[in-house]
Amino acid sequence: MAKRKMILDLDTGVDDALAIAYALADPEVDLIGIVSSYGNNLLDVCAENSLKLLELLGHTDIPVFKGLPHSCTTDHFDVMQVSKDIHGDNGIGDVELPAPSRALEEQSGVDFYIEAAHKYGKDLIIIPTGPMTNLAAALKKDPEIADLIGNVTFMGGALTVEGNVTPVAEANINQDPKAADEVMKSNLPLTMVGLDVTLRTLLTKNETKQWRELGTASGKAFADITDFYIDAYYNLDIDKRGCALHDPLAVGVGIDPSFVSTISLFMKVVYEEGPYYGRTIGDNAKLNDPNPNVKVAVNVDKERYLKAFMDRLNKLFKEN
Repeated sequence: MAKRKMILDLDTGVDDALAIAYALADPEVDLIGIVSSYGNNLLDVCAENSLKLLELLGHTDIPVFKGLPHSCTTDHFDVMQVSKDIHGDNGIGDVELPAPSRALEEQSGVDFYIEAAHKYGKDLIIIPTGPMTNLAAALKKDPEIADLIGNVTFMGGALTVEGNVTPVAEANINQDPKAADEVMKSNLPLTMVGLDVTLRTLLTKNETKQWRELGTASGKAFADITDFYIDAYYNLDIDKRGCALHDPLAVGVGIDPSFVSTISLFMKVVYEEGPYYGRTIGDNAKLNDPNPNVKVAVNVDKERYLKAFMDRLNKLFKEN
């Protein structure tokens, strides 16, 4: 049993699937649960994807909780066509996996956050890789957890590069910028793993070929799932060199912060309608305040990270 405990907050698409695999494969943490979100697909689809992937990887012991189905400023959520183009209609590259044997937990994801924060304190790492609706709701319900949780390393935002849904906004933040702003302005110790670093960390079919050649069910499934993602990157002209390891990089950094170099800032998110909607930017009002709570990743040791990623996943897939 590892001392540090991890909760993933996922809108389970392709890179979220890779994040699950990385979290399971790293011996430095115990994955104690997954909180589901909307984003790459509807909440129920994303939650079931997590259960299916955990079962594929031999970890039906890990619970999956349902979070909130839409942003804190809307009353519903519709999947964007571009999400289906990138992740497939089912969120996991249109690869069909068996129905899971384990059911979703009855406890809400928000309550699970609060319970885990009080139980594990500074040993708890939370990795949101979708909108931050669930974490903001947990903070609102129990503000004390901001001072209990050890670290929140989230995949989202863009500081030194353009956004990927608008010139200023990254997709996860853009789904619920008000929730992201509330999280950024809390006392939580945060690390932002945004497009600044994830777009530099690419996976190719040379790597997925290694998984396929393992001859295991998980190796083949993850190769098929990820190849769909790589093809989508190519066909949509996102990047013809490979696919970005957005969400698994956040997991890696949550465990080993030395994968990235950071700058420390107080951050805010623009959530008023207008051309800067969804922008993640330093907070001018706090420029001279001491002890900023957000470390923003601005560079990444991509070769060392990719080696760690492949070493861990190859080992995991070989066993399943």
